[in-house]
This record gives sequence, structure tokens and C-alpha cells, in this order.
Amino acid sequence: YTARGALDIDTEMETNDEASSSNSAEDLLANIIDRAKYVPLRLTLPERKLLRLCEATLNVSEYTDKVDILTWKSKTGRIHEQIRDICAILSGLAIAADYEVGQKMIKDRTFEDNAEFFAMVFEIGRRHKILNPECMRTDYGKLIHMLMDSQHPDIQRLLEFNFVRKVRTVYDFLADKQCLELLKSPEIVVATTAIVDRNRSRGEVQQAIRVKEAAVKRLIHKFSSDNMSDEEIEWCLYSIGDNSSFLVFNRDPVDHMIEYLEANFPPTLANDHKRSLAIRAGSKGARLSHGHSQQYQYALQSLTLWREIQNDMFKLWCLAEEDLLDSGNYYSLRDTGQGLNRVQSAPRIGRAMHEILHRAQKKVGSWIGSSVVHLGDHNVPNALMFIDKYTQVPRILNPIVNVIDSIPRLAEDKTVAELMERNCGSIKDCQLDILQDFFKHAFDGSGADNFYDAGSCIDGRLTSAWNWCNKLDKKSYYPIFKLAGFTGFDGSFKN
Repeated sequence: YTARGALDIDTEMETNDEASSSNSAEDLLANIIDRAKYVPLRLTLPERKLLRLCEATLNVSEYTDKVDILTWKSKTGRIHEQIRDICAILSGLAIAADYEVGQKMIKDRTFEDNAEFFAMVFEIGRRHKILNPECMRTDYGKLIHMLMDSQHPDIQRLLEFNFVRKVRTVYDFLADKQCLELLKSPEIVVATTAIVDRNRSRGEVQQAIRVKEAAVKRLIHKFSSDNMSDEEIEWCLYSIGDNSSFLVFNRDPVDHMIEYLEANFPPTLANDHKRSLAIRAGSKGARLSHGHSQQYQYALQSLTLWREIQNDMFKLWCLAEEDLLDSGNYYSLRDTGQGLNRVQSAPRIGRAMHEILHRAQKKVGSWIGSSVVHLGDHNVPNALMFIDKYTQVPRILNPIVNVIDSIPRLAEDKTVAELMERNCGSIKDCQLDILQDFFKHAFDGSGADNFYDAGSCIDGRLTSAWNWCNKLDKKSYYPIFKLAGFTGFDGSFKN
């Protein structure tokens, strides 16, 4: 996977695979232990103050505008100058935030003397971004690009210090405290579960909260010691709980869409059925030709792949940063057709995607279409772009799930109910029309003019979904989206 370009992953069925394991208590515990290795620690209050310094510094920086340009002048000099400017801004803001601490930091000291402080601040920024993908949507790119450049041997010789440190995870913290037994306690499953109110009464939700809080208290009582305080145990448990909440927002919408697909569009439907998902190339923008059962399988395997990616997103993010910040993994600045981008190989992400793709293929039983994963080419130039692509999945699916769930409530209004019945025939048909159009044309190979950039490849499936989102305002059911409170798919780029 070290070569740049697309990965063509073999998706042939393996005959000697073991049956998928059940969700036993042992499996859940093993999953938590493995997940804890990639779950960042929740920010403390002092760290949040430093986070504000980091965000303010990056907000006023023009790092990529000054560095990523095509010119005959030395890039090393520009990088060195911009990095020192960022350190100067950060030092100034540290003084503004706390004069006494800031004065001690800069009095008779050089940037090299404060290297630990800078590395800590930038690690906090990275940790915050992984925990909150919707934050720092422009500033994080500047931060990672700066850290990428700081790893170059020529820049290291000029700076004489290193900005990059490993993101602090729950597993590493517990290992340092010699308290890894906490992760093996059966009660940690209950103590870190995200409480969801979907299809539950208020009483059930309150009871689940009480059970969770009781499990947290029992774990604190059991594992607290001179080496591990009550607050630190609670900090670790809530950090793992943050990951559970992340999965609720990012993975669960994919699960809901799979449920809608399986419940309403069974693969046995005839191609001429009213609810058939059959598509034909050239019709309504489609670039693939699938019968109903084939399109059902194609949509199911795409959603299953997205689910597995969201399930492992924290792990993928950590691996992406390792690829991006590897001092031996150089990039080249190229015009990819989408402006100047840093084209860099992503071997760790490539290996992880190989595992995820095989896991998804085993779940669905077969594979339709291409198995090409674009990494380090003009479609997905580097690991940062890969992560950015797949953080879009919940932004696409969450609004759709919310609208489908809101339609019965909207129909309680007589006027809205008449609108649905006039346009679709019934309230249920209104839901099915939206889902049918999504499963057909969000997976129809559209979004580009060739089958390498879009089509049935792994990344092309997401390109088709983006294309469907772009055309939503032309759909007959768009007023229903607006009535349900829909404002857009992409969210805000501001913090």
C-alpha cells in the first residue's frame, strides 16, 4: 500500500471464514478494550482554555495561503517563517490569557525552550477535532499542514524542536496509571453506554440514566487508589462514553437507513413493481444499469461499508494522522483538478480499509461493482481528504432520517396531510417516495463524467450521494424537507 494511487482490493468470498461472532459480554469487553486504544481523552477545563488559544492562533494564520503556492522561491524558508509566526502569535495569546504564566514562558526564553508548550497546545487541538468532527473545519487543515511540514528533516534542522506528540488516549492514560483492569470490568459496558431516547418513554430514559450512573459509581469505588483518583476514573469512563455518543450520531443513521431499505424494498420485488429500485444508465442522470435486486444489494453493501467506516472512525482518524505526520512519508504539491493539493500516500489507512472492506463484504455476502479505494491520487490526495470525505456520511443521512421520522408528526396538521396525500397518495407513500428516490439515485454512479472518478468504486458511491444532495431542491418532496426543519447537509464552517 505504499505506492500512490488507487487500491484495487480483492473482494472474492473466502471459504474458510469463521461465522460472525455474537454480541456476547466477552465480545463487548474486547471491543471496548480495542476501542479505548483510539479514544482520545475528553478535554479538561485547563485544556479547554488552551484550546481557545489554539483556535484563535489558527484562525488568524494564513499558513496554507503562504506555503502551498507554486513559486520558484524556497519553500523551506516560507515554512520556517510561517511556523515561527504561529509560535509568536500563540505566545502572545498565552500572555493575554494569563499574564503571569505568559511572562514566565517568554522571559529570557526562546521558542525551543517552549517546545513542550507548543506541542501540548497542538495536541489538544487535534484531540478536540477527533472528538468533535464538526468543529475546527477550516483551522484543523492549517494545523495538520503545519505539523506535516514541521516533520520534514530540513525544517527540523531549522526549528531544532518537534511539535508532534501522540494524541492522548484512554488506553495510554490507564496504562501509565497501571489501571488497565478497569477496561476488563463487565460493568464498563453499562457505564459507557450512550443513552438514546428514540422509541423510549421518559421513564425508561431516566431509569437508564440511573443505571448508568450507578455503574460509574461502582467502578470508581472499585478501582480508585492512590495511583488513580476518583476524578481520573470518571474522566476515562466519560471519554469512552463520548465515543458511544459519537457512534449514536454517526453510525446509527446508517443503521436506520439499512432498516428502511430491508423493511420497505425487499430484494424479491419485480423490476416493474411500483417500489422497484431498478435504474437504467441515461435515465434521470443514472450512469449505472441495475435491476431491482442488484440495486438493492448495491445500496445495501454501500451502506454497510459506510457503517463499518463510521464504527472505526476514531481508529481511522488516528491512523490518518500517523500517515500525514510520518517524517518519512513526503508529499508533492499538485493541481488535482480541484486546486492545489498535497498528494501523499496513506499506507496505514490503506491497510485499515482493506480490513473494513472485507468485513463489509462478509456481512452482505457478495460484492457488486468496483473495489477500488482512491488514496493518494487526484481524487483523494491524502489521508486528511479521506477522513473529510467520510465525516460527510452522517451529515447526509441524519437529515434524511430526521425527515422520515418527522413525517407522521407533520401529518397531524390537516393542511400538511392534504399536501402529502395530494402529491404522494398517502403519508406512508410520502416516506417511501423519499426513500425510494434516495436508494435509486444516491447510488446510481452519477457525479462525474468517467467511471474512474465516480461510478461503482468505493469513493464513487459517496460522490453519487453528494450529487443527490445537490439536486434535492429540485425534488417534488423538497417542501416536506423544509417543513421538517431541514436547513442543509453541510452544517457550519464556523466554530
